[in-house]
Amino acid sequence: MRGMVPLEGQEVLVELRDVTKTYGREPNVFVAIERVNLRIQAGEFVGMLGPSGSGKSTLLRIIAGLTLPSAGVVLYRGQRLVGVNPHVAIVFQTFALFPWLTVQQNVEVGLQARGVPPEERERRALELIDIVGLDGFESAYPRELSGGMRQKVGFARAMAVEPELLLLDEPFSALDVLSAEALRGELVELWLGHRVPIRAILMVTHSIEEAVLMADRIVVMDKDPGRVVDEVYVDLPYPRHRKDRAFQAMVDRIYAVVAGETEAPPEALGTAPGIPGPTVALPEANMNAVAGLTEELLEAGNREDLPRLAERLNLELDDLLPVVDAAEILGFARVRRGDIALTPLGETFAEASILARKEIAAGRILRIPTIRWIYEELQADPDGRLPSGYFLERLRADFGEYAEEQLSIAIGWGRYAELFSFDDATDELFIEAPVPTPR
Repeated sequence: MRGMVPLEGQEVLVELRDVTKTYGREPNVFVAIERVNLRIQAGEFVGMLGPSGSGKSTLLRIIAGLTLPSAGVVLYRGQRLVGVNPHVAIVFQTFALFPWLTVQQNVEVGLQARGVPPEERERRALELIDIVGLDGFESAYPRELSGGMRQKVGFARAMAVEPELLLLDEPFSALDVLSAEALRGELVELWLGHRVPIRAILMVTHSIEEAVLMADRIVVMDKDPGRVVDEVYVDLPYPRHRKDRAFQAMVDRIYAVVAGETEAPPEALGTAPGIPGPTVALPEANMNAVAGLTEELLEAGNREDLPRLAERLNLELDDLLPVVDAAEILGFARVRRGDIALTPLGETFAEASILARKEIAAGRILRIPTIRWIYEELQADPDGRLPSGYFLERLRADFGEYAEEQLSIAIGWGRYAELFSFDDATDELFIEAPVPTPR
């Protein structure tokens, strides 16, 4: 069954042995990747993470036979790869469709190049167009399609040649948040349902959450030079949910590997009765201010002197520090010797769209014991509604007279991340009904 890892006894499709790729000549040699060893087995969905410049896309091109390694060996089914690999297909982040061809004609391109007869080309193309959910758009041109639909055409075209190994080079990065989420789910559904002949998938991504959502195994790379620093099996059942504790723990684990250090937990201030884990005092800052801070730091080159930042924002340090504390608690920034710097996660948050920010914030905010406790209590209630007094009674054990202030901040953060809301008329916190994802 797909999703069960590790896969013992499965056939090895691709094996890289000490693969190195360099550019230029001595003394000006640039090492893109160095001594990479990697195996991909049949039945695996492998994610590849790493910072820009770690050689992820270079590895894809080497596996596809589009780029030759400078040293090392690439084997496919135990045989040394020579030339273009006929058993793989690639889907790029840009749609790369021929604008003068219809959807069906774009899907048939690879089949035509391989000399497949017209009748067979048409049959395969129409079948895949239906599988990816574009039935009825066979005669449409790319300009008539949304970004998500165009990328579906790219997937159909790649799968039309019936590759054993599908290579994905950040295939969702050019899409809006909702389209990307829908397409991720559809691809996983096709993969798990064995509806396509693909034996394995290797996906390059810059998103840790995306990798944990989709992959069985995650290969983590570092740069200068590009190299594999760790491999992590994702032993979570499908479908996977961002707000699950196990999912969050896996994201944290991968984040620590990518960042090269483990995040320190927020300072504990005791444990209130009924609250799982240490209660953390939330700084008096709203999430929109945190978002504004990350934007300012991004514009300043990811690092700034705190007094200089306060002067530029026309804020007293007493007004700025709660926002800084919030950014630190959420893992978006770190303060060292009077300077504040964005973390990689903070940079991603600052660059993200409004919807993507809410998703990132939800995952981080749920790590705060007080908010996680509120969320879980509401989830456990049959109506998903509880009076504010229910939470205040428990919070007073830890925060005393500041309990109302802490609950108010928690409500504001929870609202921002769309974890829960507040009904002022009834003085109740409640879980809103989820809005169905457009498909």
